Amino acid sequence: MAQGETQPVVSVIVVNYRGAADTVTCLRALAEHDYPNLEVICVDNASGGTDVAEIKAAAPGVKLVESPANSGFAGGCNLGAKHATGTVLAFLNNDARPAPGWVGAAVAELRAQPTVAAVASKVLDWDGTGTDFVDAGLTWFGMGYKRHAGSPLSDVPAAEHEIAKDVLFATGSAMFVRAGVFAELGGFDERFFMFYEDVDLGWRLNLRGWRVRYVPESLTYHKHHATMSTVDTPDSGRETFLLERNALAALYKNLSDETLSRALPAALALAVRRATARGDLDATQFDLAQGVGPAETGPVEVPRTTLAGVLAIDQFVELLPSLAESRAAEQAARVRTDADLLPLLRKALEPAYPLPRYLAAHDVLVETFGIDALFGQRRKVLVITGDAITERMAGPAIRAWNMAATLATEHDVHLVTVNPLADPPPAPFRVSAATRRELETPIAWADIIVLQGHVLELAPSLKKQYAHKIVVADLYDPMHLELLEQGKGVPDDKRALDLIGVTKVLDAQLERGDFFLCASERQRHFWLGHLAAMGRLSPRLYDADPTTQSLLSIVPFGLSPQAPVRTGPGLRSTLDGIGETDHVVLWAGGVYSWFDPLTLVRAIERLRQRRGDVRLVFLGMKHPNPEVTEMDIGARTMLLSDTLGLTGKHVFFNQQWVPYEERQNWLLDANCGVTTHYEHVETTFAFRTRVLDYLWAGLPIVTTDGDSFADLVREERLGVVVPAEDVDALADALEKALYDEEFAAGCVERMAAVARRYAWPEALKPLVEFCRNPRPAADRLPGSGDLVVTEPVRGKEMLRRDVDLIREYLADGGPKELVRRVGGRVVKVAKQRLGRG
Repeated sequence: MAQGETQPVVSVIVVNYRGAADTVTCLRALAEHDYPNLEVICVDNASGGTDVAEIKAAAPGVKLVESPANSGFAGGCNLGAKHATGTVLAFLNNDARPAPGWVGAAVAELRAQPTVAAVASKVLDWDGTGTDFVDAGLTWFGMGYKRHAGSPLSDVPAAEHEIAKDVLFATGSAMFVRAGVFAELGGFDERFFMFYEDVDLGWRLNLRGWRVRYVPESLTYHKHHATMSTVDTPDSGRETFLLERNALAALYKNLSDETLSRALPAALALAVRRATARGDLDATQFDLAQGVGPAETGPVEVPRTTLAGVLAIDQFVELLPSLAESRAAEQAARVRTDADLLPLLRKALEPAYPLPRYLAAHDVLVETFGIDALFGQRRKVLVITGDAITERMAGPAIRAWNMAATLATEHDVHLVTVNPLADPPPAPFRVSAATRRELETPIAWADIIVLQGHVLELAPSLKKQYAHKIVVADLYDPMHLELLEQGKGVPDDKRALDLIGVTKVLDAQLERGDFFLCASERQRHFWLGHLAAMGRLSPRLYDADPTTQSLLSIVPFGLSPQAPVRTGPGLRSTLDGIGETDHVVLWAGGVYSWFDPLTLVRAIERLRQRRGDVRLVFLGMKHPNPEVTEMDIGARTMLLSDTLGLTGKHVFFNQQWVPYEERQNWLLDANCGVTTHYEHVETTFAFRTRVLDYLWAGLPIVTTDGDSFADLVREERLGVVVPAEDVDALADALEKALYDEEFAAGCVERMAAVARRYAWPEALKPLVEFCRNPRPAADRLPGSGDLVVTEPVRGKEMLRRDVDLIREYLADGGPKELVRRVGGRVVKVAKQRLGRG
């Protein structure tokens, strides 16, 4: 911690139940602890006797809270939390003592890692030679356990206890949690009374996207079960009852529907076998197949440890109505799958009890119910596009399609278009169309939603009912910059309103998203500015990742990893007037108002005077999405070509777009690819998606300067870059790419390596990695808040501040300025008080 750095207030909560001697020792150790901002709260759980008096006498500086009833460890901790003022809560067993740095190390981790909700301390036995807690595990039947507990520390590998790591839960004997998050989750579940309430809390934190972090530098020593041993004995069955019941409760609350449907019946059956095996009860004594003798009606002696397991199931059933409500809340709020948490379970198939009859049943149930495969459920990913999905697809639909195809190798993927035009080609994933109302069903189904364009406005539930769901916003198309050009023919007032509307759509995505995709480094800088202006680059987000790569990553448009193979006729056999020896320039995308096909047509007119076999082909003039407004640039281009006498001789217009899966046939018939555009802001941040097809097909590229692809062509020497609207330069560049065979061959050779970088599996790596380990953005985690807050100014400090302000006002403008400022402050205070009234 830096010298003089303000630290958050940490409220340490110690629960006492008939253990005053241990509690006093613990409280005295806390009084001498080295953390500066410590609030110590002791909750007496209706101990009776002299406990309260002893604690008051020994620790007068402690905030003592007397509970009217014994509500267990869970209830006592929750009661203490209600009296706490710290932004961090620490729970410490009364039979534990903290080592120096216990609090400071945990606070440092919470401040450095805004996505960490709770810190699990390292817990050793009282003399520091034995292991109590250095890692967490969970069995498939709901029993949390402390890995390596009871082992000599010297026998535990150093990597298991000396290195910080994410865990499923922290032990309630020594843990820290953000106060806001603890409140958001309702604290510990008081129905557990004691045991596994910490397992349940950690499980719920992880399901909601938070992390629980084991920090070995946060060290405590623990007597372990010192309190329990004063009120219970190992053979009473009470502890067994609580462990069995609470394991079922935690399982029921937190497993997904798919997993629970098979795990719960098996867990109940295993609990019965565990009970009979534990008490060594003869489970065949009522079985007539064992022999028929005189009927016996007398009581059967059942060991308490067996009875405890049976009664635990009975009371689990009793709790089911209230547990069902909690389950509904947890399942609605979860953003992580059971498979996501599997690494944190460590050894989910650990049987836990070394009893022969029990182990045999465990193996049978695991095999019969397929438990070993349960936690491998595939994540559900929904990709939504607003573009038409047909054989003829535009850029957004192509991008969404390839996202779905790439993610489908690891997840269950559903691609949905909200466009009325949907006639998709065959796919290895589900594809459908949906209206605004019909979107609710796939959204409810999904774990992750990847969306484009205006889709968020059609799914308001993602801002309300499903505000917790993880949203990936694809920002590769800066729609507002595009609209500046696209809307030039619209009346000024409507154009301004349209721009405001589109910007609001983008603002909503930037406000809601957990992860953002853009297409280039230029775009990344642009969107970072937008995010900063909106306040999304908060200290919490920045502290979680100063690079912001985990928030905004570059995912360029991609291309097929397989080289193009001819499957049918191309442009030479489809368009009359193009011969086998002609030199063909291909315009592979749509014709929109931000492009400059007019200069290109004039350059062809210039070039054909010295190269009579030059041909220019526009791959598709009419956009396949009927919702895209036709732009007059296409008509103007055809008119210019007609006027110059080029149409059908040197310039060819294919009206309907070539089906996406057949475009390679046209590309393979071309000699070079071209894209030309005007010099404006849309160009600066645009990503010309169809230019990648030139890379794919090995076509030398001629492009206007000013966009990210021009930088690529220049840096990798893939063709020629020309100034905007320069007819002569463009004509010369086309001649070089078409007729200079040595130059063209060099471009093609260099393209192969560049094309591999843009293959879809490579381009989509950031999205693939995010979907493997998805979490809400750091500032969208439920219950997140500031750890260190400014102390309110009081007393002499307030007077000193006011005197300094008076001096400042007098220096700025004399008495008049002082009167004006003071008058404004009086009005402000009056309004605040009236508002409260």
